[in-house]
Amino acid sequence: MGKRLYDIDNPPPLGEVPEQMHAWLIRPERFGEPVSSFKQEVVDVPEIRDDEVLVYVMAAGVNYNNVWAATGVPQDVVAARQKAGEAEPFHIGGSDASGIVYKVGAKVSNLAVGDEVVIHCGTWSAECAIVRSGGDPTYSPTFRTWGYDTNWGSFAQFTRVQAHQCLPRPKHLSWASSGSYMVVGASAYRMLAGWGRHAVRPNDVVLCWGGAGGLGSMAIQIASAMGGVPIAVVSSDDKAEYCKRLGAKGSINRRRFGHWGILPHWKDQAGYAKWRAEARAFGEAIWEILGERRNPRIVFEHPGESTIPTSIYVCQRGGMVVICAGTTGYNASVDLRYLWTRQKRLQGSHFANDDQARALNELVAAKRVDPCTSQVFAWDDLAHAHQLMHENRHPYGNMAVLVGAQAVEASVPVETRDSVPEVTYRQPRLELSPGETHPHRTLVGEAMHEGLVTCSVDAKLAEVARLLLDNHIHAAVVTKDDTAIGVVSQTDLVLARQGRSRQQAGALTAGDVMTPDPLTCEPDMLLADAVTLMARQGIHRLFVTRPENPNVPVGVLSFTDILKRIARPN
Repeated sequence: MGKRLYDIDNPPPLGEVPEQMHAWLIRPERFGEPVSSFKQEVVDVPEIRDDEVLVYVMAAGVNYNNVWAATGVPQDVVAARQKAGEAEPFHIGGSDASGIVYKVGAKVSNLAVGDEVVIHCGTWSAECAIVRSGGDPTYSPTFRTWGYDTNWGSFAQFTRVQAHQCLPRPKHLSWASSGSYMVVGASAYRMLAGWGRHAVRPNDVVLCWGGAGGLGSMAIQIASAMGGVPIAVVSSDDKAEYCKRLGAKGSINRRRFGHWGILPHWKDQAGYAKWRAEARAFGEAIWEILGERRNPRIVFEHPGESTIPTSIYVCQRGGMVVICAGTTGYNASVDLRYLWTRQKRLQGSHFANDDQARALNELVAAKRVDPCTSQVFAWDDLAHAHQLMHENRHPYGNMAVLVGAQAVEASVPVETRDSVPEVTYRQPRLELSPGETHPHRTLVGEAMHEGLVTCSVDAKLAEVARLLLDNHIHAAVVTKDDTAIGVVSQTDLVLARQGRSRQQAGALTAGDVMTPDPLTCEPDMLLADAVTLMARQGIHRLFVTRPENPNVPVGVLSFTDILKRIARPN
């Protein structure tokens, strides 16, 4: 008779499945930052279906989808599953894993107890008409991401998966490295090899956004393995050498450019001309790396809102921009003229099918793609690993958490997270180039409204609403310790009430609903440039700061202020 529960660093005998297991759980009542949302609990080991296997998890990968799960945004994964008929009031996440098969379902013939496997996260119903007819199962309406859309992910001693998700573990890798690459690796493989005539060909230029990140580090290696010429886009010069070691021809530091975000309106001739000049300069940086005037045939996209306009612009005629995420936002703008007249393709891509996951795994097994595992955490530090990612302080490459392998492999103490370089993506302020002339010389300082109405970060929504109404204003600056940290508008208050009871909304504070880090400008910025910036970002106001004290706004510039100038008699 086996034990009812085994310690996390004490694996059960092979094939022995205990009644209970240790797991990291997310519950809706704890939604928030990962460090407080994830809690260790003991739960029953799940039963498997006929087409499933039970895997003893040795190591689990860390991905952003379970930061989403922890915060409850963009969806409450527990509520979504309960709506579909699943009863569990909790979420066990984790969409990457390496482990050992401990139990197989009655209809499983390709796996046996004792097999060492890596797990891909694509799940679907074998009864779906698309799947039964041999179609790509990622197009099935039953497609779900294991460990995010589904429960019983890898953040536990045992995980329940469909048998087709399991692939042979590359023997040259540690358990940690084996458990950290499949989500980003298979996603990148499909993006670069899964779109027919737009698969990477020898000598194709491939522009890889976020080259030092998990997705980007995979894309560089896969493109290189396929004979392409990868060029990385990075946020700091120190990441360039890292990307070069992975196979990048060169790197572009995006912080050298200031045109990111929503496109200027095509009617805004001055703003659009300035944007196009910057986009052209970005394209010339690609030529400089190549030593010839050649544009990328494939653009590997995932930032989304901030970068799509540039990606479409620099993509080769007849080329493809392929995107799998929107880490900077979802409301991207596109100048359709470049799309249709130059016959470019904008292609969405979501994870991978079995064949693509298997092909990626073979590249890893052949040592042509490295998992780029940058940090390995102990089991007890799982929540902190996700907090790092939530705060954009995670290291290059991919992260893993030791589960059953904790007894045989070493981890890095979580305290080292303080030395991890900050990886942020902030909208840069538009600046006037030295010596640049402009047909309209009006400055922000001439049109701005001096003085501001402020509220505390802890102010309740009803208090903020009264403040806005009493002062006949649309927005107030949110402060903490006399420093401006955000802005709360009438729109924020109205949206906060949507889907919440009066009591729930009443418990919220300005800090809960504000827009953090509002865009600012200085009094000597050209008014025309300020208008372009607001139009591109879809906002109605900029806060004005002075160089000597950039954290303390001294006024606001809004479209209302500009409209008053238009209506004013000459």
